Amino acid sequence: MDEIVGYLTGIPAWFLATIDEHDAEQPRVRPFSFACADAGKLWFVTSRDKDVWRELSAHPKFELSGWKPGAYWIVVSGKANLADDAQVSEEVRQAGFAHMVGIGEAHDSAHDGRLAFFSVSDGIARFCDIDGSERRISF
Repeated sequence: MDEIVGYLTGIPAWFLATIDEHDAEQPRVRPFSFACADAGKLWFVTSRDKDVWRELSAHPKFELSGWKPGAYWIVVSGKANLADDAQVSEEVRQAGFAHMVGIGEAHDSAHDGRLAFFSVSDGIARFCDIDGSERRISF
């Protein structure tokens, strides 16, 4: 898990793909930049007023990908466990809030009801190289 989080936090952004809640054949992609590990889980944060939250609510499967120049790239697949929002630790909540405010989001506090945390279930991280090789980590 540390390797996955280290990679994601070592690049400015990666791109998370979901399925449009109104058109199950249309993927949607947007940049993300917060990831952390806590209690053996990979965590992300977003806002409940964003399309990504609605899309993950309708179709929890997602995939993300990011690339570090001069290195391999990462692909993470899994299901967004939205119910884990109620169980997120205070440490993750504070870090997510600080991150969101740092990128220009307007949230009142770490307990702002618009902040939404989700963990990953059935996760697979693939570290892929240009030569076609890859290494997988299931979590």
